[in-house]
Amino acid sequence: TRFLACANIPPNAVTGVSWVLVVVATWLFSRGHFGFGLICAWGMTFLDTGDGKLARVTLNSSRIGHVLDHGLDLLHPPFWYFAWSGGLAQNVSLLLLLEDTVTAVIILGYVIGRVLEGVFIATFKIEIHSWQRIDSLFRTVTARRNPNLILLSVGVLSGRPDLGFFAVAAWTLLSCLFHTFRLGQALLWRFRGQRIDNWQDRRLTQE
Repeated sequence: TRFLACANIPPNAVTGVSWVLVVVATWLFSRGHFGFGLICAWGMTFLDTGDGKLARVTLNSSRIGHVLDHGLDLLHPPFWYFAWSGGLAQNVSLLLLLEDTVTAVIILGYVIGRVLEGVFIATFKIEIHSWQRIDSLFRTVTARRNPNLILLSVGVLSGRPDLGFFAVAAWTLLSCLFHTFRLGQALLWRFRGQRIDNWQDRRLTQE
C-alpha cells in the first residue's frame, strides 16, 4: 500500500488489474491450466487486500471504486469454481451444475453461505462473523475464496487438482452447516430474550 501510494497509483487502477486477473484466471482454469490460473488468482487476492487500504490512506475513495471492489469480491468465486470444474471435465458446460455433484455443492454452497450472512445481518444488525469469538475465528478458515484457494493450491501441487476441488466441496458443506447452526442458535437466543451483539464491542464495554 505504501509503494502504491508513493507511486501515485490510483485505487481504481489496482481494482482494474484485479478484474483482469480474475478474467485471465477464469479462462486458464477452464482450459485446465490450473497452476498458471492459481498464480493469477493469488495475484488478484494480493491486490484485493491493497486497493481498499490505498483508497483510505490516500483519501481517494469513490462510489464506483467501492462498487467495483465489492462487486468483484462477491461475484468472481462461483465463476472460478465453475471454470475449475470445466477444466477438470475438459468441457465447460452449464450441464456441469446438474451432472456434477461436487460442482453443484460448491456453487450452491457459496450462494447459501452468502444468504445466511445476509439473513443474519438483516435480523440482528451485525455480521454473523462478529457475534461471538468462535465466529470471528471461524471466519479465517470458512469456505470463502482464500481458504478455498489454499485447498486448490495443495491439490495442484500434489498433482491432484480434482482432489483439491473435492476438498473445497466438503469444506463448503461443513461451513454451511456451521453457519446454519449458528443462525439457528442466534434465533433461539433472541426468542429467549437474550441479546445478540458484537463480542468485541461487548468486551470493550466490560473493560
